[in-house]
Amino acid sequence: MSFTVAIVGRPNVGKSTLFNRLVGKKLALVDDTPGVTRDRRPGDAKLVDLKFRIIDTAGLEQSAPDSLQGRMWAQTEQAIDEADLSLFVIDAKAGLTPADETLAEMLRRRGKPVIVVANKSEARGSDGGFYDAFTLGLGEPCPISAEHGQGMLDLRDAIVDALGEDRAFPPAEDVAETDVDIRPTGAGEDEEAEPAYDETKPLRVAIVGRPNAGKSTLINRFLGEDRLLTGPEAGITRDSISVEWDWRGRTIKMFDTAGMRRKAKVQEKLEKLSVADALRAIRFAETVVIVFDATIPFEKQDLQIVDLVLREGRAAVLAFNKWDLVENWQTVLADLREKTERLLPQARGIRAVPISGHTGYGLDRLMQAIIETDKVWNRRISTARLNRWLESQQVQHPPPAVSGRRLKLKYMTQVKARPPGFMISCTRPEAVPESYTRYLINGLRNDFDMPGVPIRVHFRASDNPYESKARKRR
Repeated sequence: MSFTVAIVGRPNVGKSTLFNRLVGKKLALVDDTPGVTRDRRPGDAKLVDLKFRIIDTAGLEQSAPDSLQGRMWAQTEQAIDEADLSLFVIDAKAGLTPADETLAEMLRRRGKPVIVVANKSEARGSDGGFYDAFTLGLGEPCPISAEHGQGMLDLRDAIVDALGEDRAFPPAEDVAETDVDIRPTGAGEDEEAEPAYDETKPLRVAIVGRPNAGKSTLINRFLGEDRLLTGPEAGITRDSISVEWDWRGRTIKMFDTAGMRRKAKVQEKLEKLSVADALRAIRFAETVVIVFDATIPFEKQDLQIVDLVLREGRAAVLAFNKWDLVENWQTVLADLREKTERLLPQARGIRAVPISGHTGYGLDRLMQAIIETDKVWNRRISTARLNRWLESQQVQHPPPAVSGRRLKLKYMTQVKARPPGFMISCTRPEAVPESYTRYLINGLRNDFDMPGVPIRVHFRASDNPYESKARKRR
């Protein structure tokens, strides 16, 4: 992208609505409640013929530096320092407030280009707030409606005037370099055979878990900076924020998500939106790290989150965080391994790593477990090997007889990866008992070394070549 723009302003003036309008997607959570946005969220924006990087930020709330609002504002200041231009959003309907004047003074001291954006200008009675914005001394305000898309052409012209055409429109060769599509392959390519695992492709990883399990702290430790808002308060993260970094030469795109409580406890609309955003991150990711609090592991909600991830078909890795608070490491570790095997039979062999997001203990082992699990998740097995295996399994444990008739398993092939899915041609597929399906899945997991990933096995009746002739005789 040619330049970076930060959206700043006090709470509930429409910053996230403008962000969604510019990126063309509903990435940021939007609600009437003030202070929804807490972390700074980056995105790729397009405004007519302008392409740039944009950052959504938390609203200005004057508080002590060590308070939650103070830490939120520190994140906003980092975004302003990182950006080339700030869009200072005010509420034209409500008019100026002392918080707006304070923020204007702070932006003026920064010495960077600023555009005053008078949002909600379509509302009746907004003219007074628009003309009041001239008193801020930051130039002519730009009236828009982020919700309805009005005034976007004027905003485009204001950005070009503030930065200059040379900066707003980079040379053609620079545009070509920045517009290369480096997104990972989509779901439509999942069924193509992959003879070898690609060690260089970008990897999408989602971090999920209960509130206050240490998810944001873990990502900050990976990045080596305070990129995400953290603190002792539970439920700080609301949006699913993505960050990119390199691990041993490989691009990792990691998603921080909101903590997921039990469904019965989620009553507020905002928390429902946060959980829905976390679920979308799980579906978009390839590997999901479920963060457990090692001091109180295996709560019922932890097990439900693991089950949810596996039902979505994602590769799963367990991370027992806060390991620096655990005493008697070996005893606790043996107990965790026993509980993992007993309480998660649907993910037999799932990789579990003790870590500490606070000290950095175990993070290399966690990343190695993520890579190894992703390899298994992408694995493909030849049809010849599968049919030899199916024959041996039937010799060891023949399919049961249902209603006096023996089931016959004739042919097996892998129809997809990500997660591994298999099709078995047989007689009366609807009669195959669940116990025999589990027997086959466990055999696949053990004999082909596929621990900890969901495995799908489907049964299908073979085509009868004489069926059409029998119909004709009738």
